[in-house]
Amino acid sequence: MGAGTLPGMPQATTDVRERIVGAAERCFARYGVAKTTVEDIAAAAGLSRATVYRSFAGGRDEVILEVLLRDLRRFLDRLAARLAAQTSVPEGIVEGVLDAVAFVRGEPRVAALLTPEAAGHTQTAVAGAAESVLRLCADRVRPYFVTAQREGLLRADITVEGAVEFLFRIISSMIVLPGDGDPRDFLRVYVVPALTEST
Repeated sequence: MGAGTLPGMPQATTDVRERIVGAAERCFARYGVAKTTVEDIAAAAGLSRATVYRSFAGGRDEVILEVLLRDLRRFLDRLAARLAAQTSVPEGIVEGVLDAVAFVRGEPRVAALLTPEAAGHTQTAVAGAAESVLRLCADRVRPYFVTAQREGLLRADITVEGAVEFLFRIISSMIVLPGDGDPRDFLRVYVVPALTEST
């Protein structure tokens, strides 16, 4: 599905939303998240300001969220392909976490949402995005999680939502506090057992 696409949403509405999100991506790259206005986005999309608000009732914050989710969907598509090829659940966890850390560090549009310059302007959007981000991640990894749990490779007493939130917190801390040495060692010793072994 595209940006903000909902089942039953008219194609014309979907196309306009895609156009706005694409314009927002270009504006963020050119001006930065903090300095981009709804007027900038509307102009880049060749639409009126009113049309942007009709498509995104939440205004700028909702557009920011959709840009974040679009980038996240692209990453999750790549992650799903990698998980499908993994033969080891522990290594899937380790490499998946490292991929996510690299993704946030390497994607300017995502990283921009976390910089001090943008923080004051996007705090509401980022805070409101947490639930959507966690739900999207959980939905994408659910098939692999269920299979691994059924095969006894993951703890039976954990949920995919809880596991994703736990890993999300680990990923966030690794971005803020990179640490020394190979992060794989830390992940294998402390993170993998939390998901694969009963306490």
